[in-house]
Amino acid sequence: MTYDPLLSLATASFEIMAAIWALHGPGRRAIVRPASTILLLLAGYQILEVLICSGSTASGALSQLAFVNVTWLPPMGVLLAARLCSTESRTGRWFAAGMFTLAFGFSVWIASHPGFASDPVCRIVFARYSHTSAAYLAYASFYWVGLAGMVLLSVRNVLIGDDEHLRMLSRQLLIGSLAFILPSLMTSWIFPIPKGAFASIMCHYALLLAAFLARLLYLERQAALAHPESVRQQG
Repeated sequence: MTYDPLLSLATASFEIMAAIWALHGPGRRAIVRPASTILLLLAGYQILEVLICSGSTASGALSQLAFVNVTWLPPMGVLLAARLCSTESRTGRWFAAGMFTLAFGFSVWIASHPGFASDPVCRIVFARYSHTSAAYLAYASFYWVGLAGMVLLSVRNVLIGDDEHLRMLSRQLLIGSLAFILPSLMTSWIFPIPKGAFASIMCHYALLLAAFLARLLYLERQAALAHPESVRQQG
């Protein structure tokens, strides 16, 4: 079946509007900025996939850019989870710093190696890319470690956090993370997924994460409106 861009365009529109709404309102910048950045990164991938699947002559370079774009999702997720800790987490802070360092390295490497993501093939609502197997294994390991870190930090926040508002925000991040990770895994186990298509399918399921991030941002705004002095003091 031919590729249909409508889902990607609708998803990107929702994510961009939610991010703009959050960035232009009250709330702690330390929470609002990483959550909004995740939304914009998700939207960026959707837009790039539409351009890639439109038959652009620059599809090879756009494929590289798409993978550079999503490379920053795990470190941003870890950073957000670390900032939702009710007490400063040295482990979370250093883990986020390590993920950002790796993301920078992978981004430079992907941008300088066109063969990492090439020959895109678009079907239905997702794209499939060709990869260098050994390189993609390293990239996938980095990606899954980041997602696992985001989930585990969120679980920690929910279970032992002493700030009820931050625990509530952490629940949104945790549920949203599991809502796209678990269906992605189930899809890959139950249905025959073309080689190289998994990352694209995950980004489509990440609409569920975007919905919970939008709720997280809404709850943060409500708290900021209810207690403006407290929010200003916390940054």
